[in-house]
Amino acid sequence: MKHLTIGILAFHGDVIEHKRATEQAAKKLRQKVTVIEVRTKEELSTIDALILPGGESPTLQKLCEREGMWCDIKKIPNIFGTCAGAIMLAKNIGNKSDGQKTLELMNIEIDRNAYGRQTDSFETKLMTALGEMDAVFIRAPRIKSIEKNVTILAENNDEIVACEQKTSTTFYLATCFHPELTTIRFHEYFLRNIL
Repeated sequence: MKHLTIGILAFHGDVIEHKRATEQAAKKLRQKVTVIEVRTKEELSTIDALILPGGESPTLQKLCEREGMWCDIKKIPNIFGTCAGAIMLAKNIGNKSDGQKTLELMNIEIDRNAYGRQTDSFETKLMTALGEMDAVFIRAPRIKSIEKNVTILAENNDEIVACEQKTSTTFYLATCFHPELTTIRFHEYFLRNIL
């Protein structure tokens, strides 16, 4: 059985929640997984997959660049991004801050802070390709468009809020909401796709 090392970018955001959800998903799948918090280029070099949590996408970019990790993150074949992490994965971004850039890995266009400010955050029932679940949107982005090699996994009022992009060598998963707060199903799905 393959032993995976999953890294969670640990500058800020729901690091503990993602760690817990990943460990629970691995246990449920009976998969040997080590979950580590990643803050350095050296830690990045030891992982099979990376989770990019929510937070402030421009801040995450600056911290990754400060640590010399930005280009190395682009080489990781399996990445799961939630909220700000989804913004980081996108090829194109709307409402970006000055100097903001993305990893340009997923063929999606995303609109930063599309649902408004912190006070406009909300929770809703969401029907996804993985079943119905509670979804928490906190200053969430909106996926405005996708290219044909991207598969939609969830929509909210006809707006794309979760999608994936697979090739023979890469797997990228993006959610506009925070599944780590309510379910382990997206973490299970991520693990199943990278085993």
